[in-house]
Amino acid sequence: MAGCSLRAETQQTEGTSATEVSQYSENKPNIILVMADDLGWGDVAYNGHPVIKTPHLDAMAANGLKFNRFYAGAPVCSPTRGSVLTGRHPQRYGIPSANQGHMKDNEVTLPEVLKSQGYTTGHFGKWHLGTMTPEYSGKRNRKPEKHYSTPGMNGIDEWFATEYAVSTWDPYKPENAHDSVVDPRVLYWENGENIIDGFAQGLVGCDSRIIMDKALPFIEKQAKSETPFFALIWFHAPHSPVVAGPEYLAMYSDEEEGKQHYYGVVTALDDQLGRLRSALREWGVADNTMVWFCSDNGPEGNPEARRRNQGSAADFRGRKRSLYEGGVRVPGILEWPVKVSGKETNFPAVTSDYFPTILAVLSFHIHEMNTRPYDGVSLLPVIEDGLKVRPRPILFDGHGLATLNDNRYKLVHNPTQERHRSDNGTASVAEWELYDLMADPSETINLAERQPELLKRMRSQLRAWQISCQASVKELDYE
Repeated sequence: MAGCSLRAETQQTEGTSATEVSQYSENKPNIILVMADDLGWGDVAYNGHPVIKTPHLDAMAANGLKFNRFYAGAPVCSPTRGSVLTGRHPQRYGIPSANQGHMKDNEVTLPEVLKSQGYTTGHFGKWHLGTMTPEYSGKRNRKPEKHYSTPGMNGIDEWFATEYAVSTWDPYKPENAHDSVVDPRVLYWENGENIIDGFAQGLVGCDSRIIMDKALPFIEKQAKSETPFFALIWFHAPHSPVVAGPEYLAMYSDEEEGKQHYYGVVTALDDQLGRLRSALREWGVADNTMVWFCSDNGPEGNPEARRRNQGSAADFRGRKRSLYEGGVRVPGILEWPVKVSGKETNFPAVTSDYFPTILAVLSFHIHEMNTRPYDGVSLLPVIEDGLKVRPRPILFDGHGLATLNDNRYKLVHNPTQERHRSDNGTASVAEWELYDLMADPSETINLAERQPELLKRMRSQLRAWQISCQASVKELDYE
């Protein structure tokens, strides 16, 4: 899927001897990108949840670099995942929402670049960036052949994946089927082969454990062969169907049924992070392995009737599918012992920053290969030097809103309000909102009328970016 120059570089690396590759990659960190699904900013103990137990995430936050303003690339899952792989906003590569589009052939993905640099790549868990087969999709309105795009087609050497969400416990049991779809093709695929009988292969119990059971042998093999590795570990938890196992239900027996399941599923995910961190130490690669953790968007559920969708956005406004803070501000951590220890930052970071950050670590300059626009920025100056000011804003567009987040202020455009203009043709105040996220992180006081010059400048920035995205939608970037 990469451009021609990247293909050539990949071929050159593949022709290098094992000894040369080992010497070439000696000082390259291993990279693991862990992602939860629908985990809210307030769903971890280190961000103040009074009940949920997340000791391993708490340890990562205490020992590494904790981001107080970390954003998912979109308020739903598929677009965020694409931003991780491309460093670009979802509008640019045609995945505006969940279960829409697929990774395009002309996009350059992070695993493709890393393969060209001597890395072995793996993906384990939810994919959600295309169908697993050209013949089937579990989503009724999706055209499987048109949107066929697996991890293996995007630079991944070894993979174990699902097209989209599955139950967090015993996914092969029909009563736990997501959206009541019991076809095994909606469940796990391994390197292109559908696992039809999961029970026969031991794929039972906790889905987070099942995913980690597949990821750890891949990591162990690369660690023991001293090959740099890149792994995506994308959990389904705590996305619905939210089902906790007996051990985890018992941990929260004093809570109502919905909370028992949700809290248990989050703790089960946390336990698997504990397994990962312990294994990295055992294999002697923990110090120079970057382990990133975040969620793909804010918590699911109507706060008035959540049932098992008990996620918390803390004091932030909005939830999943919203571009207010609660829909996109998520837990964010980097644990990388050789570079950072026991720090936190208010630097605004986003999932599209992974791509340029990792390339900067490797001194790989993407613009030597193409000049298309990238929306992420390198976080290496934040990691190494404590940079506090983001050089350009984070922009979002989708689900009825467009927003611009800079270091302090946030612009919100609600275009639906354009239909409700006064008789003299001026737009209602609600069409544009401006918030001071430092003084008002809950987005309660609209400053648009009080700061007209700032509003004008930020509107101009947003419009220029939207025009750039329109060119990307037309695939002019690829020319």
